Amino acid sequence: MTASARRPEWLKIRPPSGEKTAEVSGVLRRHRLRTVCRDARCPNVGECWGAGTATVILLGEFCTRGCAFCGIPSGTPAPPDLTEPERVAKAAMELGWRHVVLTSVTRDDLPDGGAAHFAASVKALREISPSVTIELLVPDFAGDIEALRAVVDAAPDILAHNIETVPSLYPAVRSGAVYTRSLELIRRTALMRPDLPLKSGIMVGLGETQEEVVGVFRDLYDAGCRLLTVGQYLPPSKKHFPLAEYLPPERFEEYAAMAREIGFAEIRSGPLVRSSYKPEQG
Repeated sequence: MTASARRPEWLKIRPPSGEKTAEVSGVLRRHRLRTVCRDARCPNVGECWGAGTATVILLGEFCTRGCAFCGIPSGTPAPPDLTEPERVAKAAMELGWRHVVLTSVTRDDLPDGGAAHFAASVKALREISPSVTIELLVPDFAGDIEALRAVVDAAPDILAHNIETVPSLYPAVRSGAVYTRSLELIRRTALMRPDLPLKSGIMVGLGETQEEVVGVFRDLYDAGCRLLTVGQYLPPSKKHFPLAEYLPPERFEEYAAMAREIGFAEIRSGPLVRSSYKPEQG
């Protein structure tokens, strides 16, 4: 199947429009902030921006890895902009966000992978909007334990790290990533702060089997993850990893039931679900 194959009805989405969308777009543009919604071509940009929410990408325009599934461009990033944490906090305050999701491009060029920048962003948000809840969707920091500790010590309300796909597809889909390293990040976080809710997400439709997906569920649960998202892979372009299949909505319901049976506290599973889907619900 190709990226241009006809999408089924359940995957049709509406483009961003409306007064609230314009407000979110304007505030983000004025504060020079990038978002997953635009950069990663998220299918839910219309719904989320219409609800007044967005997921902010820290640390620049370019990722140092360039995974085969991702719409964010790879390249040589600029040095971190030290004014960004304050700009994020001001934008969140202006938009009245109750729950803020921050992620970043992968920055293997930085000694700490960008951990200090995440921590600074949490601090800036706490100073300007003390009641806001903060969710961090972090890269793997190349396995650096101290970088992870710096992020955990910043005391986010939720820490997420996406497993993305099944182990057998890692070499083709996730450039520079290691399945066991991602699991170890979640496991170490659970040991550092047992009360911190841990979240992960997986895409389906890349050619994985159901047995492999459920195996990932079990691995994540055993590592300490209790919040899970499952969504349909949608290739950003014909140059990206090819789509294997569109899974019907009932398959996502089955995955949700399987995850609940394993013990996950919260599971969002559906064709258009993404790791930061409906962040206003925390």
